[in-house]
Amino acid sequence: MSFNSFAKEDEAAVIERIQAFGSVCVTGKPCSVKAPVAAGAPVEGAAPRTGEQVYTAVCAGCHGAGVMGAPKYGTADWAPRKAKGKPALYTSALNGFNAMPAKGGCAACADEEIKSAVDYMTK
Repeated sequence: MSFNSFAKEDEAAVIERIQAFGSVCVTGKPCSVKAPVAAGAPVEGAAPRTGEQVYTAVCAGCHGAGVMGAPKYGTADWAPRKAKGKPALYTSALNGFNAMPAKGGCAACADEEIKSAVDYMTK
């Protein structure tokens, strides 16, 4: 690359700006950096999170504010849903319902953690 049209200080800024910011680690090969953990993901080897912990990490963003019709935590919005029974609520939470993605978008959450979050929100 030619920097003939750049001043020396601009050339250094361009070189710094286009530096690689990450790397690829292939499974089975040694890596120098641990892969980042997705938000809301459980820590490997840790005990399952409580319903409140999962709600706070994963569900509160929508169910705290009623985003796109999500029933708000702690309100009567849950009454018609509770009337359908826990199995129906679990199915909706695990598989997704309307605008809510499966497991609230937390693919790393265990089914039991999602069920615990449902129990927490509907108590």
